[in-house]
Amino acid sequence: MVRIINSKNVKTLAHITYKILRFQEIFTHIKEFNNPGISPCIYALWHKNQFLIHGIRDREHLSVLISTSIDGEIVAGVCEKWGFNVVRGSAGKKGAVESTMQMLTKLKSGECVSIMVDGPHGPLHKVKNGAVKLAQMSGAPIIPVHWYSPQKTFITLPSWDKMKTPLGDCNILNIYGKPVYVSENATDDELNAAKENIKEQLFEIEKNEKKYYEEALKQKLWDKKK
Repeated sequence: MVRIINSKNVKTLAHITYKILRFQEIFTHIKEFNNPGISPCIYALWHKNQFLIHGIRDREHLSVLISTSIDGEIVAGVCEKWGFNVVRGSAGKKGAVESTMQMLTKLKSGECVSIMVDGPHGPLHKVKNGAVKLAQMSGAPIIPVHWYSPQKTFITLPSWDKMKTPLGDCNILNIYGKPVYVSENATDDELNAAKENIKEQLFEIEKNEKKYYEEALKQKLWDKKK
């Protein structure tokens, strides 16, 4: 059976995907809510919300961790065309040490990084070790982030992670949690507690997403210029 995505067409597919998303960008209106504005930091998000990085400001100083899989090659190509910095690797996979050191260098230089904490292949909503280990090594805080829109144009794709994406004109809110700091000398129990904190915050934000969105409407965020 011929694989739809392969090494011969991956660049072409990345270019087509970028063109489609670039067109959608005209109709995508993302605003931020409760962003603590800490830099450097580690943005932690579920895999299903990976497109929310588009709403993070200063993308020139944001590096995105993307798997070394061939599917990740497309995502990486799109992110680079969009102006993000890309680090290739996955926790527990080949290249994990190298990618960790790259992200650590980024953080030490004052830049931010973004990690899909249950990616790239799940299990769904299980926070892996990558983000907390990186926080422990760098001293940078982890900032949980989630996005939401009640509009019908904010759709769920039929993927393993139930990925969210706008399709048409859509107002979306990036909602940020409280910083999670990890001590350089953190014990295994403290590292596990930090992972649980991230998970609980992401679930709590999602539980209250409508309330945050209504508050953003009261603040008339979409009426304001960027």
